[in-house]
Amino acid sequence: MADSTHPPADTGSGASTSSGSGTSSGTADSNTERRPEGPRTRLVSGPGLLVVWLYGVMSVGAVSRSAYQIATEYEHAPLAYSLSAMAAVVYAFITYTLVRGGETARRAALVSCAAELVGVLTVGSWTLADPAAFPDATVWTDYGMGYLFIPVLLPVTGMLWLRKSRR
Repeated sequence: MADSTHPPADTGSGASTSSGSGTSSGTADSNTERRPEGPRTRLVSGPGLLVVWLYGVMSVGAVSRSAYQIATEYEHAPLAYSLSAMAAVVYAFITYTLVRGGETARRAALVSCAAELVGVLTVGSWTLADPAAFPDATVWTDYGMGYLFIPVLLPVTGMLWLRKSRR
């Protein structure tokens, strides 16, 4: 619904008719309340483009795999399929933060890559130590061997790129 409470004389200030806070100071400075500190750091350039592309591919693969397995055969290996779904969420979040750019997104992606690496190493070691716990493979089984070890190499590469791209 359109807000028709403003008379036509109020439209001369352009985008400042709505500040989002519900209050209006009536001064020209009301437009600068939420000015960003500077342009976002672009993380999708150079080698970062390859990292984002690989995370995007892993996101699609992990989401597709886990959605299909959970929908059709969840009873067979609930732990493995749940871990694959968790990997899909991690990959999608990292992809989003890398594409979004900016210092906050860079830090969030760095922490997520570190958490992903811990997950890959934990699940990879667990699948080797107790294969009976995993009647079917996860994305991170045997450190991602079924995915050409990309799951163990990608977070390391991502963390190196994110550290290098720091301002």
